[in-house]
Amino acid sequence: MTTVLRPHAEDLYAEELAVLAKDDDRPRPPGWRLSPWAVTTYILGDGDQITPKYIGPRRIVEVAVATLATDRALLLLGVPGTAKTWLSEHLAAAVSGDSTLLVQGTAGTAEEAIRYGWNYARLLSEGPSRGAMTPSPVMRAMAEGRLARVEELTRMPSDVQDALITVLSEKTLPIPELNEEVQAAKGFNVIATANDRDRGVNDLSSALRRRFNTVVLPVPASAEEEVEIVSRRVAQLGRSLELPETPAGMEEIRRVVTVFRELRSGVTSDGRTKVKSPSGTLSTAEAISVVTSGIALAAHFGDGVLRPADIAGGIVGAVIQDPVADRVVWQEYLEAVVRDRDDWRDFYRACRDAG
Repeated sequence: MTTVLRPHAEDLYAEELAVLAKDDDRPRPPGWRLSPWAVTTYILGDGDQITPKYIGPRRIVEVAVATLATDRALLLLGVPGTAKTWLSEHLAAAVSGDSTLLVQGTAGTAEEAIRYGWNYARLLSEGPSRGAMTPSPVMRAMAEGRLARVEELTRMPSDVQDALITVLSEKTLPIPELNEEVQAAKGFNVIATANDRDRGVNDLSSALRRRFNTVVLPVPASAEEEVEIVSRRVAQLGRSLELPETPAGMEEIRRVVTVFRELRSGVTSDGRTKVKSPSGTLSTAEAISVVTSGIALAAHFGDGVLRPADIAGGIVGAVIQDPVADRVVWQEYLEAVVRDRDDWRDFYRACRDAG
């Protein structure tokens, strides 16, 4: 059993990738480990040996995979928690067999993360040379013909974002200090993720945006779909974290999803009551976190059964991001909606206690 807390996708699903590669006789773009059809099957599952990694419209995945087979980069856009990072990792694992060529965008990301840096000890002793360079993940992906991942692109400063323009348009990375360049090998492309809901976002320039094909990842279309996503990911996380076996708790999972969907949409599931929305996004990813934490509570401090008291604290913490405005929203939702549901009485009391 692996001791790694979070194995990379290509390691965790190595058997599935091997099965697909063995039976894949369809045309493969240069540098790809699998055909576009097999990549899509890996992402969506086949109902038998291949488990689904992303639950959503098939056409969205097909468009994303088809984009990567061209010379256009792929931008996965969506609100937080729509599995942008998850999908980009699995696309890179299936296409290149390597999801680790990653640039994490932050307000402090420097241009060297896109281009290259220097080992200053060697630079001082040897002068500018390839040996003194520190290649970025993007540079390595270009040289090896693999996919590079750029996470949270809009969190990077605008001048750092624009370092990608030459890479995406000319498929080359100039090295002026050496009067050289790195040209992209066949198979190279970039998958970027971005959202425009968080604070501290830097809009993409029109020049950079034109070099991406944008695929918008939607929130789950139905409550049933979101429940399936949450239950599947919670089970995967439980195995990865080696949490004690706990019954699935589908009733509590459905309750978390219902609360988050109603507060997100501003109306109850039956459409009869309007509710205020809090400042947070209340994404599917946050629902997964709430349920996983609840299972840990039930396993280590409860009777091993997921109950309302195990998830109440996580829900309250997820909803109340602004301690003043969000607390009012939550209290109104509790009193106007939750209290009147006969089968939610235990949940109502648990949330009152947690709040």
